[in-house]
Amino acid sequence: MSSRALAVYDGSGIDGSLYTRVNGWAQDAPHWLDELIKVWSAIGLGLFAVFMLYAWWRARGADSVVMARVLASPVIVVVAYGVNSVLKGMVEEVRPCAQIPGSVSLETCPGAGDWSFPSNHTVIAFAAATALWFADRRLGWIAGIFAVLMGASRVWVGVHYPHDVAVGALVGLLVALVLAPLVGRCGPLVDRMRAGALRPLLGPGTLPVVARGHASYETRRH
Repeated sequence: MSSRALAVYDGSGIDGSLYTRVNGWAQDAPHWLDELIKVWSAIGLGLFAVFMLYAWWRARGADSVVMARVLASPVIVVVAYGVNSVLKGMVEEVRPCAQIPGSVSLETCPGAGDWSFPSNHTVIAFAAATALWFADRRLGWIAGIFAVLMGASRVWVGVHYPHDVAVGALVGLLVALVLAPLVGRCGPLVDRMRAGALRPLLGPGTLPVVARGHASYETRRH
């Protein structure tokens, strides 16, 4: 192990037996189920981009704090990915499909240097879901369900240990939990952006209306 590596090249001693059990289930499962999970695992992250676009569309009629959090969600995902990349380089864990004899991966087992711990897919999914939760609770919970499915799929297809997914989820959650509340302070900046050329993209937000002689506010939905 190199001097810069902190932990494991071989993660099988942590939960290799659980990985092997799940891998056996995948090998015995119907072909259509394996193919469905394989496709989801490969392209499912695109759904989180769709969630972000939907959140942006809804936030055009919401207050500027909500819009700020929506706009920051992809940035939070990038930061979480960066943190995870550092962890991968520090640990350098070999993929279980390359480490455990008899294991079968439904997708091509990543080569040497493409480390297993933590799972990038899981980090991205959980960071996105958590960031969106701060903007839209219901959407955040829905995205969270799909984040769990994404993490589980990475073990099912054979390219990650369960602990890769568990820590990946934790990294995504923690980064978003730290950054998303801070982004709310950028509401005044979004107000200024909405008053300028970006108004068509950001929407009018919460507009003042007059009711019974008093100023109040309503959220205009589009």
